Amino acid sequence: MTRSTHQAIADERNAAIEIWINGEFFPRAEAKVSVFDSGFLVGDGIWEGIRLHHDRFAFLDRHLDRLFAGAAAIDLDIGLDRAGVAAALRATVERNQMHDSVHVRLMITRGDQKTPSQHPSNVISGPNIVIIAEHKLADPAVREQGITLFTATIRRPAPDMLDQQLNCHSKLHEVIALIQATHAGADEALMLDPTGAVATCNATNFFIVRHGEVWTSTGLYNLNGITRAVVLEVAEADGITTHEAPFSLTDVYAADEAFVTGTFGGLTPVNEIDGRAIGPATGGGSGPLTNHLRDLYEAAIETDCAQQR
Repeated sequence: MTRSTHQAIADERNAAIEIWINGEFFPRAEAKVSVFDSGFLVGDGIWEGIRLHHDRFAFLDRHLDRLFAGAAAIDLDIGLDRAGVAAALRATVERNQMHDSVHVRLMITRGDQKTPSQHPSNVISGPNIVIIAEHKLADPAVREQGITLFTATIRRPAPDMLDQQLNCHSKLHEVIALIQATHAGADEALMLDPTGAVATCNATNFFIVRHGEVWTSTGLYNLNGITRAVVLEVAEADGITTHEAPFSLTDVYAADEAFVTGTFGGLTPVNEIDGRAIGPATGGGSGPLTNHLRDLYEAAIETDCAQQR
C-alpha cells in the first residue's frame, strides 16, 4: 500500500469548513477562483503550509519571512503587511473554531487576467489570496512504518532556471517525479540536482544519518524548508554534527538512517530507497537518532508556540 508524508486521518469536520478568499468566507463547496486566475493559468503564485498547534501557528515568523521573500522575488504586491496576513490566518481558524492538529494552506496569486497570458500587464485585479484551514492529524502509521523512495530521472533545476528556494505554484517537475516513483512501486520520489548529487524529495527535504552525523544537501536545489532549518538548529544545539554539503546516492545507500522533513509530517523515517533497505529502519519505524531529532524538533515547536502567548 502506498503511503505519503501528507497522509492524514480522515476528519468529517472538514466537509463543513469555510475558506477565506480575498477577505470573505465561503463554504467549501462554494469556494472558487476565476478560470482567468494567474495561478490557474500559468502557476504564477506563492504559498505557505502552516501548522496550528495549541492555538498558535508554529514558526509563524519564519513562514512570513519566506512568504514575503517569495513575493519580492516574483515582484508580487500581496496587498497586506505581515500583521494583515497573520490576522487573516487567525480569522480563518477562529471562523472554523479550530485549535489544534490543523494544517493551513495560504495561497497568493498575481490575480485575474483579462485574457490567458503570461504577461503581468494583463492582470486586472489585485492578488487572489486563499486560506484553507483543515483539521489534519498526520496518520501515525506513516511514522511507525516509514516510507520508501525511488530516485526519479527528473532533476531539480538550478537557481538560474527556477530557484527551488521559491515556494511557488510551479510544481510540475515535482509531480512528474512523484508519478515516476509511484509507478516504480515507491511512496515518494528522491530527486538529484543538476550535478548528480542528492537534492531533496518531491515534497519534503531529505536527510541521512552516517556515523552519528546528520547529512543534508547544500540547500541550493531544494526548498528552504522551515522544518529542515529547525532540525539542523536543534541538532547543532544538542552537539550533533551536521553537514550541508553535496553527497551521492552511494552515500545514501550506505546510510545508517534516513528521514524526510516537512511542516505537516514533521520527521518521517525512510526505510527503503531504490529497493535497498536503509539501516535499522529495515523493518519499519525510525532509527535512534531520527527519534531523538524528532523529540528535539517537537520541543522546539512547543517553545516557539509558548513564546507567542
